[in-house]
Amino acid sequence: MMRLGNHINYLVKIVKILSIGFALFQIYTAAFGQLPAFQQRLAHLTFALSITFLVKPISSRKIGWRAVDVLLAVITFVIGIYGFNQYESLSQRVGDPSIIDVVMGLALVVLLLEGTRRLIGWFLPAIALLFIFYARYGRLFPEPFTNAGYDWTRIANDLYLTTNGIFGTPLGASTSLVAIFVIFAAFLERSGAGMAFIELAQAFFGRIRGGPAKIAVVASGFMGMISGSAVANVVGTGSFTIPLMKRIGLKPEIAGGVESVASTGSQLMPPIMGAAAFIMAEVMGEPYVKIVIAAIIPAVMYYLSLFIAVDSEALKIKASGINEVPNKWSVLVQKWIMFVPLVVLIYFLVVLRATPTRSAIIALVLIPLLGLFNRQERFNFNMLLECLERSGRNLLEVALTCACAGIIVGVLMLTGLGLNLTSIMIDLAGGKLIILLVLTMVSSIILGMGLPTSACYVILAVLVAPALVTMGVEPISAHMFILFFGVIANITPPVALAAYAGAAIAESNPFKTGWIACRLGIAGFIIPFYLIFRPQILLGAVDASLTSILFNIFTLLVGICAINGALSGAFLRPINSPVLRIFLGVASILLFFPLYIMDVIGYVLVALVAAILIFEQVAGRTLLSRQRLVKK
Repeated sequence: MMRLGNHINYLVKIVKILSIGFALFQIYTAAFGQLPAFQQRLAHLTFALSITFLVKPISSRKIGWRAVDVLLAVITFVIGIYGFNQYESLSQRVGDPSIIDVVMGLALVVLLLEGTRRLIGWFLPAIALLFIFYARYGRLFPEPFTNAGYDWTRIANDLYLTTNGIFGTPLGASTSLVAIFVIFAAFLERSGAGMAFIELAQAFFGRIRGGPAKIAVVASGFMGMISGSAVANVVGTGSFTIPLMKRIGLKPEIAGGVESVASTGSQLMPPIMGAAAFIMAEVMGEPYVKIVIAAIIPAVMYYLSLFIAVDSEALKIKASGINEVPNKWSVLVQKWIMFVPLVVLIYFLVVLRATPTRSAIIALVLIPLLGLFNRQERFNFNMLLECLERSGRNLLEVALTCACAGIIVGVLMLTGLGLNLTSIMIDLAGGKLIILLVLTMVSSIILGMGLPTSACYVILAVLVAPALVTMGVEPISAHMFILFFGVIANITPPVALAAYAGAAIAESNPFKTGWIACRLGIAGFIIPFYLIFRPQILLGAVDASLTSILFNIFTLLVGICAINGALSGAFLRPINSPVLRIFLGVASILLFFPLYIMDVIGYVLVALVAAILIFEQVAGRTLLSRQRLVKK
């Protein structure tokens, strides 16, 4: 037992060293220049895959199997070192690989599939295996999907030796852009910025109607700026906000739903947006800052819609705020230093238009420097090592999912299916854009239920986005549409991971919490269609006048208020009439289509409902006053 314990301790130390080395490698190459694409991506994947085998054992019960995990990690490193050292020779053998190249390539594919399975489950590896089977035995598939079938040498060549397969655009985005921002987020969170955001939201929104629920919305929105994991945000923020929401009278299902919807939106909130914004920039060939600016209004509208929905729920049960809130100015004075790196990052990205890598490096360096002046917990060497180790581990999922998604992209390019898929998708939709959008929505949600958002986005960006663009959709609108529904899968039953995490904390029925989350997060299902039909709200993405932008933003806001009123039964005040709720629902639908007559009818219906509710409120007060006079 003593020797076994020593072996495990050695593994823990090795994982720590590898994780710190992984983070330092990414920081160094981001600061001083990257290696050639193949070497940079291979090193990135080698670190991630080796660490995965050591932290995700094949069996947690049988300690003896740890030898297998170590062996797989060593093989991964051997393949990585071979490819790194033989880079120039390998580049000359593209199209004519040696036997050892084929063996190394196929071994890496197998290791990647196994590592991804351990980290995120079977769904993505199963899809990748299906595509590999398609490449090898394409002649077995019916028209128009058939192909001649390729031997293992050609498959290994395209997936391993080129930058079209495993080492393609998704993994390139992971190592060139995503990695440094993940490291920045880990440092910022460790510095205490996450709790500072919660305290700030508590200070400003704690006392108002439904205060704890609004704290959850605002705090999760802030957290989304530094973290892109919906479930992690639910656990981090929800452990504080959900008990407070229950305390003011909100049902457990609603409390869990509010937090899950708020945390899910973190993947839509600039500047980090999970990993998808970086991958989107690479796939589209657009500057990263353009993607970030375009995402601002949709993300803000998502959270504003949730804020309105939360207020409606609080209005129905007359939920008050909380009295024990920190002083606004005390929070700002004590915590301002934690917000500086994020402000600097946004300033360099948006104002100075510096490269994302340079902006992140500058903001990252500021965190430990400013941490030296933090009186509550000064940034020391041990904290630095802890942040580096956490950063290395946080990179595992995005690295492996991007690499595994690269297999799918590589097969599409090898077989030519990607080129034919556009016409296949359009034919399947009968040439109708709305049908293609619905098919895309369903595909995004289904894939998003079993895949990380980044993998879901990559697959559909290659499979479906070209078809949407061919039918006249703005490219950035098409890609944002796919991203939105991949994210919303986190709160969509039957596999609503964020909602189920919220339900666990709230001690509520998971399935019921998921459906309530869908209702509260209705904007997430509507805004994507709005991006297609009214792309003006994607700032800087399309040419539009300021008047057009403001009108479309206001129309979206009115539509969101209407749909929330229809679903919650509260619009300015509780709604007792089902007819008025139907009017609001119809108005919300009309306001999402860019037709003048529909806008007019939609505005008229909303104004009519508002007028009736105001009249009822005034009449009710007048009647109450008369009754009081009579009693006197």
